Amino acid sequence: MDQISGFIEIIIFTNPENGFTVARLQESEKKELTCIVGILSSIRPGETIQCSGNWKNHPSYGKQFQVSSYSLTYPATILGIQKYLESGLIKGIGPIYAKNIIDLFGEKTLEVIDNNPNRLLEVPGIGKKRLSIIKQCFIEQKSIRTVMVFLQGQGISPAYAQKIYKRYGDHSIQKVQENPYDLAREIVGIGFKTADQIAQNLGFAKDSSLRIVAGIEHVLWELTNEGHTCFPEKELVTVAAKILDLSAPLIQENIDTMVPLQRLIRRDKEGFSYIWLPSLFHTEMGIAQELLRLDSATCILREVDSQKALDWLQQQIRIKLAKDQITAIQQGVQEKLHIITGGPGTGKSTITKAIIQITEMLSKNILLAAPTGRAAKRMTQITHKKAFTIHSLLEWDFRTGGFNRNHKNPLKADLIILDEASMIDTSLMYYFLRAVPSHARVILIGDVDQLPSVGPGYVLADLIRSEKISTTHLTKIFRQAHGSAIISNAHKINAGYFPDLHMDERSDFLFIEKNEPEEIEKTIVELMTQKLPQEKNFHPIEDVQVLSPMKRGNIGIIHLNSTLQNVLNPSSSPLFVSGQRLHLYDKVMQIKNNYQKNVFNGDVGSITAIDMEEQNIEITFDERKVCYEFFDLDEIALAYAVSVHKFQGSECPCIIIPFHTCHYMLLQKNLLYTAITRGKQLVIIIGTKKALAIAIHNKKTLQRHTGLQEMIAQHFSKLISV
Repeated sequence: MDQISGFIEIIIFTNPENGFTVARLQESEKKELTCIVGILSSIRPGETIQCSGNWKNHPSYGKQFQVSSYSLTYPATILGIQKYLESGLIKGIGPIYAKNIIDLFGEKTLEVIDNNPNRLLEVPGIGKKRLSIIKQCFIEQKSIRTVMVFLQGQGISPAYAQKIYKRYGDHSIQKVQENPYDLAREIVGIGFKTADQIAQNLGFAKDSSLRIVAGIEHVLWELTNEGHTCFPEKELVTVAAKILDLSAPLIQENIDTMVPLQRLIRRDKEGFSYIWLPSLFHTEMGIAQELLRLDSATCILREVDSQKALDWLQQQIRIKLAKDQITAIQQGVQEKLHIITGGPGTGKSTITKAIIQITEMLSKNILLAAPTGRAAKRMTQITHKKAFTIHSLLEWDFRTGGFNRNHKNPLKADLIILDEASMIDTSLMYYFLRAVPSHARVILIGDVDQLPSVGPGYVLADLIRSEKISTTHLTKIFRQAHGSAIISNAHKINAGYFPDLHMDERSDFLFIEKNEPEEIEKTIVELMTQKLPQEKNFHPIEDVQVLSPMKRGNIGIIHLNSTLQNVLNPSSSPLFVSGQRLHLYDKVMQIKNNYQKNVFNGDVGSITAIDMEEQNIEITFDERKVCYEFFDLDEIALAYAVSVHKFQGSECPCIIIPFHTCHYMLLQKNLLYTAITRGKQLVIIIGTKKALAIAIHNKKTLQRHTGLQEMIAQHFSKLISV
């Protein structure tokens, strides 16, 4: 096995999924750069690296050094030190200060920073404040390197060392040695498999109860990513046994131990035993209790003669309302809790405005909200009344780590209307209901046929299926919507019929038949770089959104993002961090809720500044600027192409949907239906008719195991029996 060392000059490619990286290494006393390839998670330009591996000749790219293991060290040459300081690894030092420091201290630079950092005050421009930042960061870097060395000794890459240090500080190694499984629960991005690998290397027994308990909890948390709030016990045992590579009886024994300790909750449902994580069980139970509280309390709004109100309303708006619209409005001004569900073009907006208009004759205390910023903005435009995101309505408190609005401090409202209710997951619905005053009326509006929430639960569907909450189903498509092929085809697909694909170029719904993924990718690039900007006057980044069903493959999200980034927003000086290549002005998406920053899963923004000295970037979301430290950037992903789920609740002038049989596992009717309804002016599907047919006839959506429907039914039945 050969060994080489040098500093990273440039990173050519990195795969965020597995850490595979191609980089150029500047070896000492060599003029040409060396190409190194391998699993090199989190390395950055300017770092000095020692690599072990073998030389290979690639048929297309020539001589490469295949890295099997590596370690990061401090640079020894002046050029290496300068690259290290310029890289932004030490906060407070960028290219200008790096040069000034090197000019003054030369090869002794790192020794000065380490042993006598106050001498940096001799460098022009460095004052006490900047010195303090540099000293603190250098100390952290040293500690992080110690953690990195320890983790690499366990066969783990150093990708998460900074996060581990940020969480545990100088106790990082001790914490990991005591219980590595805590990492999976407490460090964002570290899963059970990584924690388990560390534990195995530290000598933890494969059948230790610590491992099995953590493994069972891991499986249940992983299942929440598929939307489940609970899971059949028998199937849970099978899944956990396979993942942990242990016998089913041993898994069952540990579940039986965890239940009495309240580590797990067990309940019978539909004749079978189900298991919940305690937090999700209590959240679902809490939703049922809050709904019962609201339904059984007296509404503060006085009763109205609904027929007189409707006659007055129709005179005001000069529109003759359809039968199901009239029903929805009547129920909306009479019932304490009401759900209005229907597809595009069925008049949900008209009904919302009508209910507001009638209610405003009784009270001005009306609140409107939606799960996402874009949905709230659209609601504001439709109603001409300020709408909030649910998160902002509930007022997140950084000090307590919770919402300010709750039972003790309820919302000040007599009527609350929530739009895009299909997107609301179990946790958010619980926190919302806790903040609703008992006297208020609540109306949920959404399309139950769309994809359910990204988070766990099937809340809107469970509320409707419980048959305890009054519901109006809108089915009639109105005349003004009939001219839209987007709307007519969406309804055809939802009803299980094939869409009309014989559209001319002037239609708002186009199908481009391409049989191979490579052809689909090429067509997407041509549309976004030529046809759409030139012929339709769409801005390729701001006005066009690619929605792909899958992450991997030529027409998967990861590859399309890389391709579209290169053609729409190329950069000669990218930022490589958290396994990603980021450019200034990149279109990006927040992929997890961050209450501190007030940005949430699915929010789309643009990178508007990159500061290598301060190690942060600025992302603008709907004109609001948000600052991210480099180590927080695993919360951000490129968004030239995103999943249908992530874009739910948002709209874009033009939607492009690659749809091919290689997406077989995710060819579902509600996914296609949801994707199409995201387009405002134009929807383009590129792919095969066979893939469309599979999705349309696949009426089975991915089943979500939840307990909410039964819990609501049980709570409301108790009220009736009393």
